[in-house]
Amino acid sequence: MRGVVLPEIGLHSVPAEDDDLVLVLAVTRDVAARARLARQLSGGSVLLLFPDYPTVAQTIGNGLLSAHPDQPGEAGQVISCGALAVDRLRQQVTWYGTALRLTRLEREILGCLAEPPVRVWTYERLFQTVWREAWLGDTSILHASIKRLRRKLRDAGVTAVLESVRGVGFRLLTEAGADGSAPASSSAG
Repeated sequence: MRGVVLPEIGLHSVPAEDDDLVLVLAVTRDVAARARLARQLSGGSVLLLFPDYPTVAQTIGNGLLSAHPDQPGEAGQVISCGALAVDRLRQQVTWYGTALRLTRLEREILGCLAEPPVRVWTYERLFQTVWREAWLGDTSILHASIKRLRRKLRDAGVTAVLESVRGVGFRLLTEAGADGSAPASSSAG
């Protein structure tokens, strides 16, 4: 492969041999720049596109680009909140050991809300983490996703609660105690 130079999008050239595997991290929202870059790379190259630098930092920080993603760490951690368990590595959420049929977005929302220390996740932080895009201030997609997730959890008999904190965001509360008391903030274990 030849070195790639696309000065209009700030890409620096790195010479590589034809049999080298090249990993390119591109930070741009410009669709045309993405297409130009993809055309310049050889078939053996890997192109990862990111909308902004915080997303790159989060991806690297979460170990998603780790050479050993199966080693313990945030990406492989199983987060437990009472009987609810979120396994990010296996992309699975269970309730008393029974797998719940959830979408990727629903699993990621639960993973965020269950992540220790359990706290209120602002609309902006939850949107940026789950959708990996800049939040433009519209909460409708978040509320719609939470509504569907609440319905699925309720239908599966899950007693954990996704609480709305008006004007701020959401938090996860564990199931009510055996005495019928109100749910308490969950704890990871």
